[in-house]
Amino acid sequence: MPKLLNFLDKILSFVEEWVLFISTFTALLALFANVVLRYGFNYSLAWSEELVREVIILTTFIGCSAAIKARSMIKIDALAQIVPRFKTPLTFFSNFVTLIFAVIMVYYGWKMAALQVMTNQKTIIMEIPLVYLYAILPVMGVMMFIRTIQVIYEDLQQLKTSAAAQ
Repeated sequence: MPKLLNFLDKILSFVEEWVLFISTFTALLALFANVVLRYGFNYSLAWSEELVREVIILTTFIGCSAAIKARSMIKIDALAQIVPRFKTPLTFFSNFVTLIFAVIMVYYGWKMAALQVMTNQKTIIMEIPLVYLYAILPVMGVMMFIRTIQVIYEDLQQLKTSAAAQ
């Protein structure tokens, strides 16, 4: 199990880092070119704003997986701070809820992507098939599920070592 999780971690880290880097860099270049053309030549690129919108969608969903790995998902931890013995059960509950959310994203994301295949819709300016954007949802769900399993495994290993040390 640790070898498989390690292998999946390397693959997901590579995908997350490069997709986030390339998409953000592309959006930055498009925005920069649009600003230069708009203020320097009084000409505007219509497609650059749509590209940035699509990049924001992509980076948000792929960033969810990276946030789970970094343990930086948004959560309310007031109860865990007030009553420290609840920290471990609440962490596992939070991870369980994240697993449920990931499964929901895979299921409904798949259904929405399939609907886009049937309707063959495209974005307005760049005419990117919307199925590509909706396909991000099940991919993100799978990535979140794997990352959450990795985090749960790490937490269980840490509990074992702390219990053995006592």
